[in-house]
Amino acid sequence: MYTFHQTGNTYALSIDNHCDLTEAILTFIADQHITAGEISGIGAVSEATLRFFNPQTKLFEDRTFTQQMEIANLIGNISVMDGKPYLHLHITLGTADFQTISGHLLTARINGACELFVHKYDTTLLRVHEESTGLNMYKFE
Repeated sequence: MYTFHQTGNTYALSIDNHCDLTEAILTFIADQHITAGEISGIGAVSEATLRFFNPQTKLFEDRTFTQQMEIANLIGNISVMDGKPYLHLHITLGTADFQTISGHLLTARINGACELFVHKYDTTLLRVHEESTGLNMYKFE
């Protein structure tokens, strides 16, 4: 599903072709016991499901895009919610006609390569659902 190289608290991570990107990242952070950190990366996908939040309705709209796309930018963070690893990822995808699609990443199927950097923090970041915004937010003591 992935290979990696670690230097200190930073990992260079390569996701195998045709794998689900978020599933691979969640497996990696569970395997490495990462409970807080940041992610950045590039690559290519053939399908991606993105999410957009409407603050008025507090609802998400999900949309799946099925075409070859370049990951122009993937950025996000790692935390814990309800005792499980939690990813908050945003992605910008470039299409064959040089347009972009962006949003919160739910899933994506690698088609080509995917190269990530994961920087692990020496702490645990917790999230809780906040009713007033409808979002899962950091909880600090």
